[in-house]
Amino acid sequence: MASSRSVIIEMRHWTEQPLPHGDNMAKENSGKQQKAGAQKRRHVTDGGGGGGQRKKRNDEGPAEHGDGGRKRLDGPSVGYFRRVGERLDEGFPDDEEKEMFVENVLAEVKGKAGLVATDRTGSITLQRLLPHCSPDQVGEVMAEVGGASGSEFQAVCCDRCGGHVVESALRQMSRCADSSQDEEEDGSPGVLEAQVLSLGQVVRENIAEFISHVHGSHVVRTLLHVLTGCLGPPRSEARPGVKDRNIASQMTDFDIPTSFWYEMGKLAEILMENINFSITDGVASAVFQTMLTVCHRKRPKLCKKLLKRTMEYLMSRSAAPGVSPLLVFLKDQASSRLLETVIQLSHISLLRDVYKNHLKGNVVSLALHPIANFPIQRLTAAAAKYKLFPRLFDELIQGVEAILAAGHMGVIVQLAESCAESGEKQDEMMKCLLHAFHCAEPGSRQTELKQPEVPLTSICYHGSRLVQALAKFKERSLLLSSLRTLTPADLFTLASHAAGSHVLQALITTASDKGRGKILKRLEGQYSPMACSRLGSRVLEAVWSSASVSQRQSIAQELVQSESQLRSDQFARHVWAKFALSHFLHRRAHWQEIQTGESKKRKLFNDILS
Repeated sequence: MASSRSVIIEMRHWTEQPLPHGDNMAKENSGKQQKAGAQKRRHVTDGGGGGGQRKKRNDEGPAEHGDGGRKRLDGPSVGYFRRVGERLDEGFPDDEEKEMFVENVLAEVKGKAGLVATDRTGSITLQRLLPHCSPDQVGEVMAEVGGASGSEFQAVCCDRCGGHVVESALRQMSRCADSSQDEEEDGSPGVLEAQVLSLGQVVRENIAEFISHVHGSHVVRTLLHVLTGCLGPPRSEARPGVKDRNIASQMTDFDIPTSFWYEMGKLAEILMENINFSITDGVASAVFQTMLTVCHRKRPKLCKKLLKRTMEYLMSRSAAPGVSPLLVFLKDQASSRLLETVIQLSHISLLRDVYKNHLKGNVVSLALHPIANFPIQRLTAAAAKYKLFPRLFDELIQGVEAILAAGHMGVIVQLAESCAESGEKQDEMMKCLLHAFHCAEPGSRQTELKQPEVPLTSICYHGSRLVQALAKFKERSLLLSSLRTLTPADLFTLASHAAGSHVLQALITTASDKGRGKILKRLEGQYSPMACSRLGSRVLEAVWSSASVSQRQSIAQELVQSESQLRSDQFARHVWAKFALSHFLHRRAHWQEIQTGESKKRKLFNDILS
């Protein structure tokens, strides 16, 4: 204990001085700093969304007054929290030292948590500190940020810096799942649970302001996740414009207190009552989509009711005589995104009703629309699991050439992927594409055997996606024949391209041993360059995993001829180790025995799966 106390004393000395009192933080800044503050306000107004925070130049001083005259930390305070962040970077040798450090910093924050949370440096430091705090400590920070009865929550949540702190605090609720730290002995809610419920009440009372605010809306979305008991990865501040993919697959579930179940029901009801905001406003629409997504994952019965009520509301709106209001909403930027989510999460009866009573006969025209084509892609994907798909396919296939001419390749790709998933309409899809690309007749155009050899110079992303979908069809001999007409140099270009590598990998790994052997024959002489390529090496490893023993032996025989190059290359050295090429050189019989054993295991596993 004595050594830990000495460490804390050293840390207090290292921080040079305690956090200044609130009186000192409120001093007027210089004219130059006020000018910097004005420039910052312009940046916020122009920049708008995403929750990203602008990096301050080194020559800018910390502004004591920021947006709307809000007080900010002064210079010494900013320096203190910057050093706290540096100390967090260094880590702690044991939990005792970490706990004492956290208590020390929280003691300095006490009484001015709202001010610290809304300062850029203070916000970043608090976000990083909260995961090291106990749930009760997090609850106490939230209690101070929210003020009496949560009266300050809205101002902090709608601040570009403060909103991130509240989100970070909410996320710590997941750490209470496997413990009773956040529940008092008498069964009453713990500090953090009580503060989450308090925030929920403030959000419900000011729902319109929260969901339409670019920063406050993110807090509501995190709150929805916490109330249902699932969390995705935290928002990235490094590249706020980057769209998150596959968020649903990255979510983690945790247990929630009973009070959250009821609070979620209340919040969902309030959001439904204010659905008009979500239809017209893109920011509010994102909140509504989050509600539907988390309910679909954790509360499917509630989600089903919400989806039904949402569609009933949209269909009840007025439109031109004889025109479904849904056709209007599908072409609107904000409402179309909401409809994409609704379609993705809907059950078959709702999908069937939407198609039969609102979209039938209009699918092609919607697929040609610059906005409405995206909901049509979601509908095509959702229908693949049901008998609705053949009817939707028969209508969409009539406009394939027009859709291609409009440049909406996403619709075509999704149609092919749904054919692969459902196992239906695959022959019709392939014939339609051959006609659309004008290579159905004569037959030689399908493989380009009589075409002059033109080097492959560019690869289209959507073209890659389309071929990958077609590679999942039952009949893919046409694709493999076309692939075998490519020169070895073209195959290497394909293997080392970000989009093309997926095509080559899909075609080789799904081919029969005989078909794979013909492609690998064309690749001879390219294995070493592929091994030295970042993307090509991944294709080579995938090929190796699906290759027969004799095919592996041919690949290894070529690779060992470039031993020095492969061993020194940053990518190829992993290939050398994974393929056990040292064994191949010096212990050939043992290598052969290992490869034969792996091949038998793989065949047995495939037989079990099939």
